[in-house]
This record gives sequence, structure tokens and C-alpha cells, in this order.
Amino acid sequence: MTEQTSRRLTRATTPNDRLDQPREKRGGFLPRLRSDSDRFGRFAETFARFMGTARFLMWMTIFVIVWVAINVVGLFGLRWDPYPFILLNLFFSTQASYAAPLILLAQNRQADRDRVGLEQDRSRDERNLADTEFLTREVASLRLALREQATRDFVRSELRDLLGELEERALIRPLGDGGAAPKHPATD
Repeated sequence: MTEQTSRRLTRATTPNDRLDQPREKRGGFLPRLRSDSDRFGRFAETFARFMGTARFLMWMTIFVIVWVAINVVGLFGLRWDPYPFILLNLFFSTQASYAAPLILLAQNRQADRDRVGLEQDRSRDERNLADTEFLTREVASLRLALREQATRDFVRSELRDLLGELEERALIRPLGDGGAAPKHPATD
């Protein structure tokens, strides 16, 4: 074997050229951009909010009117985009191709915020339901406990019944005779 073919064989069997080995990372032609997804998301939301305002529509309308007026009338001898306004159309197409993904990104971020809010609402509702059920059980147990306690009305009615029984047995004078006083059998 010649020296040149042996160099080719050794170069072909290096780990970078073998099919069963992963390739090493190589630097690309373009510099690698660091992307902060949160910052870009905020930019997309701001952009989407601005595109949905009357201010944006007003400025876009003024821009189109000026563009068409300059190119139709030829003010100051300028006519860079004649009647079919192909350049203006290209401008709108480019704007739309950038605006649509940015608006979708903003909508996705809003949907994520809504989802988190709904999950928080659901967990708060579950806690409120558990608290309400606990309080309901406590109130029910208090009611059961109060049924076993003598209430003021119950005690009054029992005392009236006892007074009535004592009057019937003639152990006390009726209330109409100046009060309920015991009768002494020796004084009668």
C-alpha cells in the first residue's frame, strides 16, 4: 500500500466518519443566537396587542394612502411602485407572514395563563367545598348536641307542668291567690 492510500484509510475510519458513531458538534455558518423565550413571548404579546389597536389601523391606512398617492400621482417625480403596487403587496405579505406566528404565540401564552388560572380556581373551589362541608358537619353536630340540652322554653314548660301538678294535689295555692305559697296543714 502506498502512503497516500493508507492516509485515506486512516482518515475514513476516524470516529467522525464512522456511521456507527455520533458526529461531533460542528460550528455552523451562522452564529448561534441565544433565545430568551419569555422575553420573545412578551414581545409577541406586545406586538399582537399593538396590531389589534385602532392606532395601528390608522397609521397603516395613512401609510397605504400616502404610498398609493405618491405612486399614482407621481409626486416629486417618484414612482417606484407603479399601479399594481407589487412592492406594497410584498410588504403586506411579509408583514402578515411575521404577524400570524407572533399572534399565535401570544394566544398560546394567554391560553397557558388561562389554564393556570383555571387550575388555581379549581383548587380554590375544592378547598372552599371542603371547608363548607366541614362547617356543615360541625353545624349538624352542634344541632344534635343542642337537642340533648334543655332549652329555656323546654325548662319553662316543664316548670309550668310541675306547678300545675302541685296545684292539683293541693300542695300549693294557685297563682291567683297572691302567689304560690305552700299550704301548711296545721294552719288550716
